[in-house]
Amino acid sequence: MELGSNLSAKAVYDYNLVRRAVEGGDQKAYAELMGRYRDSVYFMLLKMVNNKDDADDLTIEAFGKAFKRLEQYTPTYAFSTWLFKIATNNCIDFIRRKKANTFSIDNPYSSSDGDEMTMELRSHGPDPEEQMIKHQKEKLMRNVVDKLKPRYRQLVEMRYFQELSYEEIAEQLDLPLGTVKAQLFRAREFLLQIVKKSEGSI
Repeated sequence: MELGSNLSAKAVYDYNLVRRAVEGGDQKAYAELMGRYRDSVYFMLLKMVNNKDDADDLTIEAFGKAFKRLEQYTPTYAFSTWLFKIATNNCIDFIRRKKANTFSIDNPYSSSDGDEMTMELRSHGPDPEEQMIKHQKEKLMRNVVDKLKPRYRQLVEMRYFQELSYEEIAEQLDLPLGTVKAQLFRAREFLLQIVKKSEGSI
C-alpha cells in the first residue's frame, strides 16, 4: 500500500496509527485517533446541526462508522479527510431524515439514536386506540432494553426514559463523560441487534 506523496507528516503519523489499529488491534491507536480528531469533528458537526446533543451523537457515530471501515482506508489522502467525509455524509443523512419526516405523521423513522419515532398531532381529546398503541410501543421498547446487560440498561434508561443529558449521567454514575458516550454508543448497537433479531416475532 503506497503512501500518497502529498501526505503531511501529521497524515503519515495518522496512517501509522491506523496500521497499528487494523493490523494489531491496538486499542491505544484507536483512542489516539479519536483524541486527535474528536473536537474538530464535533465542532464541524455542531455547525451543521446547531444542536449539542445531536452533534455529540453524530460524532460518536462518525468514529464508530470510521473504525468499522478502517480496513477500507487507503493512504492516497489523509485519514482526517476520509474521517471528515464519513462524518459529513452521516450528518447529511441525519438532516435529510429529520427534514423528510418533519410533516410525516404516519411513517416512523429512525433518529441518530436508533430510536423509532413518529410525529404526533395533539387532538382535543385522547384517542383510546392511539393511547393503546403508544403503550404497546413503550412496553415493547422496555422489553428490548431489559435484554441489555445491567450497565448498558442503566445508561439507556437514564438517557432515553429519564431524558438526562450526558453530563448528568456522568455526574450521577461518577464516570468520565467520554466513557458514558462510548458505552451509550455500544448500548445502541446492542439494541439494534436485539430489535433486528426480534423483528420476526414483533
